[in-house]
Parts: sequence; C-alpha cells; structure tokens
Amino acid sequence: MSDSVNLINKNTSNNLLRRDVRFLGHILGEVIVHQGGNELLALVEKIREMSKTLREQYTPEMYTEFKTTISSLAPEKRHQVIRAFSIYFQLINIAEQNHRIRRKRDYERSTGEEVQPGSIEDIVRGLKQQQISAAAVEEIMQGISLELVMTAHPTEATRRAVLDIHQRIANDMMQLDNPSLTFREREQLRDKLLGEVVALWQTDELRDRKPTVLDEVKNGLYYFDETLFEVLPEVYQELERCLKKYYPEKDWHVPIYMKFGSWIGGDRDGNPSVTSNITWQALTLHRQLALEKYAALLREFLQHLSFSKNIVEVTQELLDSIQADREKLDLRSHEVWRNEKEPYRIKVTYMIEKILQAANPKVSVERKYNSPEEFLSDLKIIERSLRNHFADFIVDTYLSKLIRQVELFGFHLVSLDVRQHSKEHELAMTEILAKMHICDDYSALSEDDKIKLLSSLLTERRPITSPYMDYSESTAECLNVYHTIKRAQQEFGRDCIYSYLISMAAGASDVLEVLVLAKEAGLYRQESDGSIVCTLQSAPLFETIDDLHAAPDIMRTLFEIPAYRNSLASTNHLQEIMLGYSDSNKDGGVITANWELRVALRSITAAASEYGVKLKFFHGRGGALGRGGMPLNRSILAQPADTIGGGIKITEQGEVLSSRYSMKGIAYRSLEQATSALISAALSARNPQTEATEPEWEPIMRDISEKAQTKYQDLIFRDPDFLAFFKESTPLPEIGELNIGSRPSKRKNSDRFEDLRAIPWVFSWTQSRYLLPAWYAAGSGIYSYYQGKEENLKVLQTMYQKWSFFRSLIDNVQMALAKSDLLIAKEYASMVKDKSAAERIFTAISEEFERTSNLALQISGQKEILDNVPVIQESIRLRNPYVDPLSYMQVELLTELRGQTGRTEEEDILLLREVLLTINGIAAGLRNTG
Repeated sequence: MSDSVNLINKNTSNNLLRRDVRFLGHILGEVIVHQGGNELLALVEKIREMSKTLREQYTPEMYTEFKTTISSLAPEKRHQVIRAFSIYFQLINIAEQNHRIRRKRDYERSTGEEVQPGSIEDIVRGLKQQQISAAAVEEIMQGISLELVMTAHPTEATRRAVLDIHQRIANDMMQLDNPSLTFREREQLRDKLLGEVVALWQTDELRDRKPTVLDEVKNGLYYFDETLFEVLPEVYQELERCLKKYYPEKDWHVPIYMKFGSWIGGDRDGNPSVTSNITWQALTLHRQLALEKYAALLREFLQHLSFSKNIVEVTQELLDSIQADREKLDLRSHEVWRNEKEPYRIKVTYMIEKILQAANPKVSVERKYNSPEEFLSDLKIIERSLRNHFADFIVDTYLSKLIRQVELFGFHLVSLDVRQHSKEHELAMTEILAKMHICDDYSALSEDDKIKLLSSLLTERRPITSPYMDYSESTAECLNVYHTIKRAQQEFGRDCIYSYLISMAAGASDVLEVLVLAKEAGLYRQESDGSIVCTLQSAPLFETIDDLHAAPDIMRTLFEIPAYRNSLASTNHLQEIMLGYSDSNKDGGVITANWELRVALRSITAAASEYGVKLKFFHGRGGALGRGGMPLNRSILAQPADTIGGGIKITEQGEVLSSRYSMKGIAYRSLEQATSALISAALSARNPQTEATEPEWEPIMRDISEKAQTKYQDLIFRDPDFLAFFKESTPLPEIGELNIGSRPSKRKNSDRFEDLRAIPWVFSWTQSRYLLPAWYAAGSGIYSYYQGKEENLKVLQTMYQKWSFFRSLIDNVQMALAKSDLLIAKEYASMVKDKSAAERIFTAISEEFERTSNLALQISGQKEILDNVPVIQESIRLRNPYVDPLSYMQVELLTELRGQTGRTEEEDILLLREVLLTINGIAAGLRNTG
C-alpha cells in the first residue's frame, strides 16, 4: 500500500495524518511480504491501482480486465488479498481516530485562551454573553437530562481480540508525536508496531461462535473499564470549572444530567437467550466492575494521604469514624495501616475492606458497605477533614472525581432496561387469567374490554398468580422477570432497573399488562392511604408508522385511567416513551419515517400536557443512516426544543460504541459536544425563537411524505418480485452466519419481510452499496410537489435554507447518496435468478437514485453531492475505490457459494469464510454496518 497517503485529504493541516497513514501503510506492506511474499504485495498493488484507475477514468476494457483479475484469483491468494484490504482499512481508521484527538490538542495548544467551538466552555461563555443569570443557568442545569443506552444489537462486526490490538496500535501511534523520543526509541516503537500488525494479520477476525449474552455484557463493560468510568466524571468537572469561571458568585455542584444505561442482558425481545437468570448475572457483573474500580481508586488515593497528625489537625468526625470502623471490622494488625499518625490512610484501609466485602452476602452489614450512600458518607467525611487543614488540592485533584464517580455509577454501574415484545405479555396474561377463572380467553377480548379488565385488576389487592400453580415455560419465565427486577432493586438499588420497554406497543392494554404483571411482584402496589407506589415504569415503544399515528390517543387513554395516572407519582409525573427509528424507516421509508417521528413527538407531547405529564422520549436510533444514525450532538439538536423538557434517552449501538468510546479523547469530545447540545436545546426551549417557517411548509412536507411512502411501499411491499431481489442481490443470508450477536436476525422463524429485523435489512443494503433504506423514494416524494415548476423549487430551496428539519433531512439523504454506488450495486443485481425482474427493479432503483440526486442538488444549490461538507465528501470519494475490490470479490464469492456445484462441505465452509471476511472488510472500509 505504498501510496496510502492518497486516501487522505491533502489539506496541509493533515500532514501528520498523512505521515501516520504512510507509516502504517509501509508497515502493512512489510507484513504482506513477510506473510505472502513479494508476489502477494505486487498482486495487492495491481488490484489497488486498477480499482483506482477504474474510478478515475472508466473504460469497458479496464472494467473487463479488472473483473478478470478478480475472478482468476486462486482461493488462497484471494483470501490473502481480502485480508490485506480489510486490515488496511482497520489501520486507516485507527490513524483517523488518533488524528481527531491530535486536532483537538493542537487546537487548544495553538489558540491559547481561545475557546473551541462546540466545547463546554463555548456554550457556558455564550450563556454569560447572552446575560443569562446564574439562577437561570442553575435552572437549566436542573432541567437537562440525557441517558445514553448501550444495546446488544448485532452491528459490531469486530471481535474483542481485534479491538484490543487496535487499542494497542492506537496507543503506540500516539507516541510518534513525542518530540523527546530518541532515534533508538523510535526504532523500538516501529518494531513494536510491526509486531502488532503481524499479530493483527495472524488473528482471526471472525468469531468461531456466536457470542453469548454474557459475552455481550462483558463487551459492553469494556467501554466503562477502559474509558467511561474516567471520562464521564471529567466532563462534569469541566462543566463545573467553566461555570465557576463565568459565574464565580455561585458555588457550583452540577446535578446528574448525563449518564449511561444498557439493554445488554435485559433486552429479551426476540432473544430467547436473555432469561431472568441472565439478567441477574448481568447486574452482578455490573456491580463487580464498579466495586473493583472503587477499590483500585482507593488504593491509588491512599498514596496521596501521608498527612500526619503531628503536623495537621484532622476533624473529630474523621477520628470517630475510624474508631467505629475499628470496632466493627476487627481487622488484624497487619491489615490496617500501621502508622497511627496517618489517620487518612488508616481510614482508607478500612474503606477498601468494606468495598471488597460489599457484594459478599456472608459478611454482616456492619463490616461492609451496603449502599453507595454509605460509601459517599465516608468519602465526604474525608473531604471535610482535608479541607479543614487546607488540603484542597488533594480534594479537587483526586477525591472530587471519586465522589462524582460514586454519584454517577453507584454500586450498580449502569441502569439496565428490560425490553420484551407486547405479544409475550398478552400470551402470559391469557394463561394466567384462564387458570384463575377470571377470563376464559383474554386474547380474544376487544381492546376496550382488555383495558376495562386490566384497570380493575390494578385496583384489586388480591394477586392473580400463585406459586402453587403450574404455568407454561414461557409464562413462568415472564413472571420470573418481574420477581428478578424486584429482587434486583432490593439488592443493587432501585436505579439498577427502572424502565420496562414494550416492543410493538399498539394499544393501551399493552402497557397496562406490564403493570398488572409488575403488581404480582410488588413493583406496583396500593398503599393503605390509597396512594400508589410504582418502582417500574412501563414504557411503550412505538415503531411502525401506524403505531406512531395511534400513539397520542393510546397515551390519552392511559392517562384517563386513575390506576395508571396515579402510578406516575412515583416518577414525579414523568412518562417514558420510546420511538423506533429503524422499524419506522423499514416500514415507510426515510422521508416518511422522519416526518412521522417529528409529528409524533409533537402530538404525543401535546397529549401528555393535557394531563400535566412530562415526557422523556427515548430515541431508538441506530448507527447507520437508514436507522436514524447521526453524531450524538446532532441527534440531540434534531429534536424539537419543546419535546425535551422531561429529558432524552438515545440508543448507542454497534459500531458507534467502538468508534465513539474506545479512546478517551474521542469519548470526551463526544460527551462534551453532547453537553453543549443539551444546554443549547434547553436554552432554545426556554426562549423559543420563532423559526422562519411558513404556514404552508408543514402541509407541503406532509404531502411529500405521503407520496414518498406510496412510492417506497409500492416497491418494498407491493412488488411481488422485490423480496427475492433483496435476498439474492445482497449478502442477507450470509450475514446470518456472521457471529456478531446473540440475537437471531428475525423475530420469528419466518421468511416474511415483516419478521426481518431492521438491522440486517440495513446492513445488507450497505454491504451491496445500494444504501437503499436511507434515500429511496425521497426523490419521488419531493418531485410530487416540485413538478418541474420554478416557483415550487424556490419554496423548497427556502425550506432548505430556513427550516432546520428539512435541511437536516436533505443533508442526511445526501450523505446516503454519496456512500451509495450503483455501478457496484449492479454487480450484486447480477446474482438475481429472475433476470427480467432484476432488470426491472434495478432500473427503478437507478431512476429513483438519479431523481433524488438531482433534486438534492437543485434544492441545496450545490454542484455535487456533499459540496456542503467537503471533508466528508473527500473522505468518501477517496475511500470508495479501495472498497471496490472487496465488493467485486464478495459478488464473485457469493455467486460461487450459491451456485450448484459438486463442492465438498469443507470447500463450502472455506467459501463462506471468505464471504464473511469481505463483509468485515467492507464494514471497515465504509465505517458502517447496521
């Protein structure tokens, strides 16, 4: 890969990035020679040059020669060529991530006192410049809330072992910027990196089995262990520093406004492997990591506490707490700090012991921490004593961060959401009520009758289940989940689980069923004074277009039921509602999904306000464009300002985790920008600026959405040949063999399109370079208004310039169009057996692509797609030709694998393996999976 530098924007500010790419490219070249000889390197270079030339000046002759070169590769050589391109992209991605960190540091170093745009200081300074008072800022801080929820969705195609190597390479590459390195040290660093790339070459990037749910839990915890436990409190510290700088008249302690959640180990929708026992084990792993981190931090803190009673005067409060620990813990003399003149070290020794025993059920409550509040109490005793003798530096440098970590992570580390499909609750309820002779066939009741029955069950004190009854396995497990949640809240604290998400919620009964089942475990109860205590919120997930339409009335129905409405007193009258971006897009297309989600946000908010209920919207965004994916700060700013009053939750999925949270510098920048966006959105909500929208824009958008939905569904749902086209012109069947998640790719063992999950749907179209879910039907929808009329085009252009929603929508469509490549996609279409159907459907897709591209350019006033973001435009333009060889090889391999020949089982396994390697390589090259 001798001219790897050509992959990078040649802007002179990127000299160091070009250096890193060249450096890693040369190392990979050495590894290729070492592993496959000069012949392999020459072959890789030949294919790369041909692919690049084909992009620059396409000719039929070059195209034929290129395809002939690909198809004539012997299996062993083909395997090595695939790995060479795949590893190349892995190394480039590392270089680019490192460069993002370097750019931030360079900016801070070169600008001195200047403030970086999008930073926390930038937004706080802006508040001051706008003359927002300290009291108003405090009110803003009390009102903002963001929860980032990690999911186990199978979109991370990279193994943990490979991620570990990536991390080591990234850390080593950072050292290249160290000006104090000697020549010999640089040589040693190069040798070390060479060894890491050899290890990468010799490590199998494919999993030999699907990960278990607990594997996924541990993978999620990796990010807390490596970055988030340190970075998240640092973001809080920076916010407090800036508030104190610009509002020195107030003593700031920022409330908890941003935290992480997880679905991993709690999301049982369509995943039979997630049992109540697995959920318990996941919570146990969460607590184990939290306690290990605290013990390590206390040991480190111990080193800085050499303060002697001979010199300083500590508080009596501290001495009393040490005496209480001495009496209760009864440690052996060698286990306690021996220098009686160093009381802080004595105290921390006892604290370490209590932390180590916190999860041990055999240890009495007096000899361990039973809650994070007890731990915090001891930390604050130390804080007060240290400040009493002016050791503020030690407090501010070490102790304040630890206190914030306990406030953020407690002993449960992260809140775990539980999710289940609404049908499972209905089936369980049907069996339970029949066994109790309450209702012979609950599932056959009308929606109104279900609501009436469930409402009455909520007000009755008698249980509807019995431990002495035998239930089916599925119903018994359904009930076990609620008992596990109750036990978990008692063991790990109420915050360990407090949201129960209901997939495919289509009626009020779907929400009420969860509360009735929760009542059986004591999670919902009526007190003697008539008040209701509910420690589990049932949160409906509205996913399809029809569900989004029905959502406001569903919530009104619920709020009209006293037994439900009164249960919200336990959450300070806050209702959580999740909106699904993936299934709504799969159901109605990108234009309709975005419009209907916006309408739903507004209409559900209006419905809740009628009853004095605040809403926390949970945005189920994926990582890919076809599933609502976008940078975190843009995800926040994309919400209508009047819909964020109760807080925001956003899913963080798959490749987003590794690209956003595997490196501390990038994780910090992402969370810093999210904080800035949160404050900005809250300020907009307090002082609504009348956006320059015209009365006719929303009706125009509604009509565009309706026409786009019809166009989209005509192909996806009403074309009888489309499903076969999709399956045969993408690697969908083979993606199911890629062991990237514990959950099946379908909700049921069915070949129906409706039962296919949105993730493999988007992943397959991305691999085949169509990216169809992220742009298809947008052009037809917009043209239905444009109709070639100049005056209508001017309206669309004004909407783009002045309406942030429309501009964001068009720009996201542009991004998808730029990443698409129909020349490559046509190769995939050649695999469809029915050639006439393939030609007809591909022609329809191509025509829509051209229509959408032309309209996007006319509306935005650009000459080329993504002229408005030239850095991304150039990155895509330069990356695409290097992905092409992998795409052509994937088509070649799929054609061979699916063909009927007399291959042996071993040959089939090897072919499938190469297909899976191309899937990983294309995902790395496009930096996108599902």
